[in-house]
Amino acid sequence: MTLLVTIVAFAVALGCLIVVHEFGHYLVARWCNVKVLRFSVGFGRPIWRKSLGRDGTEWVVAAFPLGGYVKMLDEREGEVAPAELPRAFNRQPVFKRLMIVIAGPAANFVLAIVLYWVLFMHGLPGLKPIVGPVAPDTPAAAAGFVPGETMIKIGNEPVKTWQDVRWMLLQNAMQKAVVPVEVRSRNGEIAWRKLDLSGLQTADLENDFVKTLGLTRFYPPIKPVIGRLVGASPAARAGIKADDEIIAINSQRIESWDQVVVIVRRNPGKMLALKIRRNDVLLPALSVVPDVVMENGQSVGKIGAAPRIAPNLMSGQITMVRYGPVKSMLEATYKTWDTSIFTLKMLGKMIVGEVSLKNLSGPITIADYAGQSAQSGWVAYLTFLALISISLGVLNLLPIPLLDGGHLMYYMLEVFKGSPVSDKAIEIGQRVGMALLFTLMAFAFYNDINRLVSG
Repeated sequence: MTLLVTIVAFAVALGCLIVVHEFGHYLVARWCNVKVLRFSVGFGRPIWRKSLGRDGTEWVVAAFPLGGYVKMLDEREGEVAPAELPRAFNRQPVFKRLMIVIAGPAANFVLAIVLYWVLFMHGLPGLKPIVGPVAPDTPAAAAGFVPGETMIKIGNEPVKTWQDVRWMLLQNAMQKAVVPVEVRSRNGEIAWRKLDLSGLQTADLENDFVKTLGLTRFYPPIKPVIGRLVGASPAARAGIKADDEIIAINSQRIESWDQVVVIVRRNPGKMLALKIRRNDVLLPALSVVPDVVMENGQSVGKIGAAPRIAPNLMSGQITMVRYGPVKSMLEATYKTWDTSIFTLKMLGKMIVGEVSLKNLSGPITIADYAGQSAQSGWVAYLTFLALISISLGVLNLLPIPLLDGGHLMYYMLEVFKGSPVSDKAIEIGQRVGMALLFTLMAFAFYNDINRLVSG
C-alpha cells in the first residue's frame, strides 16, 4: 500500500508541475498570437493524443514522463506557410520571445505562491521553538542557552516554530555567521544569545546540524511504558508486551522513555537486562539484544518498541501559524522568494565546492518524499508540492542551454548585440548543455541509489 501511495503521489506531483510549467509557455504564446502545434506532457512516443482548438493544437501524453514541452510554429523546425509567418515564434520581437520563455518558470513560482497562500490561510501546525536539553561543549552551550527557553527571533526574523528555527539557522550557517537569538525564559524575561555558526562543516549541513549546534527540541517527559511493538523485533522476541513498564536496564533506574532510547542506541548488538512491571507485578529480568542499525555512518541499537504517548501530551507544544487572506498572500510571496534565493545560493556553493553534491536529489528521492508527505496529510503534501515547484522554477532559469534559462541567455545576448545568436553558437551551446544536464542527472541518480543502499 505504501508503494502504491508513493507512486500515485509522485505521478500527481510530477503531472501537476509539468502541466503548470508548460501551460505558462502555452498561455503567453497564445497571448502573443504565436501558433502552438503541440502541448506534450512527457517525451518520446505518444501514448495519448487529441487535437483541439481552431489551430488544431495537439495535446499529448508521452511515454517518458520526466518533463514536457510546448512546440510552436517555427521556420527553423519546418516549412511555414506564407500566410502563417506572422504567427511563427522565430518571427516574434525579442521581448515577446523572452516573455514566452520566462512564462514557464514564472508559472511554477505562481503555483508555489498560491499553495503557500492556501496553507497560511488554513494554518500550518508546528512545534513551538522551546529549547530542550543543551549538549555540553557545543556552540549552544557556549551561547548560554537554557532548557525551557523559547526562541522568539533569529537575527531580525521572528520564528514561531522549530521549522522556522531550522530554516533561519541554515541560511545563517551558509554564511558561517555569529547570529543573535532572542529568547524568552519561562518567567517571561527576554534575553539574547549569540550563536556561533562558523564552526559548522559541510558534512554537518548534510545531517542534523541543529543537533550538532547542541540545540534540541523540548518534549514533555514520556513515561517508559511500551505502546506498541514492531513485528518480530528484539523486544517482542524477548517477551515484552504492550503496556509493560520498564523499571530498570542493567540495574540502572529508568524514569523516562528518553533514558531507554539513549541506553538502547548506545548498545547495538549487546545484551541488556530489562526489569519490567506488568499489571503491577514485577517480572524477572528479560534479556534483549538490540539490532545493529546504521544511521549517518554510525552503528546504533534498536529494539523495535515505541512508547505509549497520552493523546494530549503534546497539545501545549503545538502552535498553529495562520494569517488572514492579505497577510497570507504577502507571507506566501516572501516564502517563495526567500526559498528561491536560498536554492540559488545552495547551487552556487555546490558549484564552488562549499556544499557537497550529495545534496542533489533525483526522481527516486523525490518520489519517496512525495509518498511520505502524502501519507502525512494534505497539508504536508501541498507544502512538498510548493517546494518542488520552486525548485523546478529555479532550475529552469539556470543559464544552461536546453533549459529555459539558456534560451533567455540567447535572447539577452540578442538584445545587447542587436542580432540573433548564430546557429553555430546555439548548436555548440546545446551540446554543452546536454553534457551538463546528463552530468547533473548522473549525480542525482547516484545519490538516490546511494541513499537506498545506505538506508
